[in-house]
Amino acid sequence: MSEPKKRKMLNAFTMLFILTALVAVLTWLIPAGIYQTDADGNFIAGTYEAVKRTPQGIWDLFSAPIRGFLGTETTPGAVEVALFILMVGGFLGVVNETGAIDSGIAAMIKNSKNTNVLIWILMAVFALGGSTYGMAEETMAFYPLLIPLMVGVGMDALVAVAVVLVGSGLGVLSSTVNPFATVIASDMAGISTADGIVLRVIFLIVTYIIGALYVSRYANRVKENPKNSLIADQIEADKAKWSSKEDIPAPTGKQKIVLWLFALTFVLMILSLIPWADLRENWTFFNTLNERILALPVVGHLIGKSIPPFGTWYLVEISALFLLMSIVIAAFYGINEGRFVEVFLEGVNDLISVALICAIARGIQVVMNDGQITATVLHWGEQSLAGLSKGVFTTLTFLFYIPMSFLIPSTSGLAAATMGIMAPLGQFAGVAESIIVTAYQAACGIVNLITPTSGVVMGALAIANIDLGVWWKFMRNLIIIVFVLSIVLLLAGAYLGI
Repeated sequence: MSEPKKRKMLNAFTMLFILTALVAVLTWLIPAGIYQTDADGNFIAGTYEAVKRTPQGIWDLFSAPIRGFLGTETTPGAVEVALFILMVGGFLGVVNETGAIDSGIAAMIKNSKNTNVLIWILMAVFALGGSTYGMAEETMAFYPLLIPLMVGVGMDALVAVAVVLVGSGLGVLSSTVNPFATVIASDMAGISTADGIVLRVIFLIVTYIIGALYVSRYANRVKENPKNSLIADQIEADKAKWSSKEDIPAPTGKQKIVLWLFALTFVLMILSLIPWADLRENWTFFNTLNERILALPVVGHLIGKSIPPFGTWYLVEISALFLLMSIVIAAFYGINEGRFVEVFLEGVNDLISVALICAIARGIQVVMNDGQITATVLHWGEQSLAGLSKGVFTTLTFLFYIPMSFLIPSTSGLAAATMGIMAPLGQFAGVAESIIVTAYQAACGIVNLITPTSGVVMGALAIANIDLGVWWKFMRNLIIIVFVLSIVLLLAGAYLGI
């Protein structure tokens, strides 16, 4: 008798196309309408009026992803954000070719004598990686390094998994400038990535401290008495299994410089995205510096007169930055031209699916806008939100994104599919778009710490031979703490305008 086949979840592409088809059907059922807009293109509350229905047909459905990628009169295209994602992929491909990140973290593990301090340092590194470039799958290389160390000093494999998975997961939850969450969601919401960055930095610091305290507290209990371990029955077997593992060589001088160049790239990105002149009237240092450099007779033309000052960059400029820095790192490290193109394209290939998800998801917005039901949905939202406070709307948004994260496991796909509606809805409740973006990130981050649909979670647990139920038991209290804390921080951000 054959075993029953396990039901698989729908692929993110399939799910998004089904959603697009459902929206196309809704254009036949929902009345069409429009809002008047202000100079910035924002809907003006109370100006909704019904118009003739424009239902979308089969051709409209199949052309929507293409038109969503290129853009239409009513819907901005996803081409810029998609190209940015591909440039980041190429950049990461080049950096991974140098082995600098692996060697740097491996050296940190090898040279640390105080395992408690090591937990805090490593979780900080992984949190920064998760927050800045969505570090997730890249963490898989570190479990075989960290498990032998933790088991060898009297802890268990669960500590090693938690250091990496909780560290990077909480970093992704805050996503200060994560290209695959923050940048996409902000673009879909029509705001700068720098909007709301202060609140996201607070998220990063606070959740990191709580996470590190939580993991180190458990580690100390296990070290004091192995019976306190949630996997006490496999500690001895783990000691035998992980007793001899190859170490990644210590970073070379060149790899150390690559790490500095890697960090510099993200620092420059952050500096370029923050609207300095808008934060304070006399903060025009970068504008003045840019003008003076470009005014130099030879240097200005050599750099390029079209380069804008820091504080005014967006997707095109930061895409060029990642392309430039990938070439700089390759040239410095001595990667020849042929190999550079190969690893750059391999990195691009790794993220093609993410870039295409943005196009398909943007197709949902195209169908809604062309079918003229976006304004109607927002009008219904405006009426239902009329009596809601900022706090209630912010909390409901956060709660909304938790089940949606299970429905659409792709963070980029979820942002692209929903932010076009959720961000404008926030305007009617007086909630800034950046709060909606941060609520989405926090909810996705919580779900992706424990969801069985995550290849990162399941892969890490498989390496350490830990059951999902044990992981849920370990994470239960931390999830509750982070859940409550996220609501508190979001409410503070909504009311204080952070």
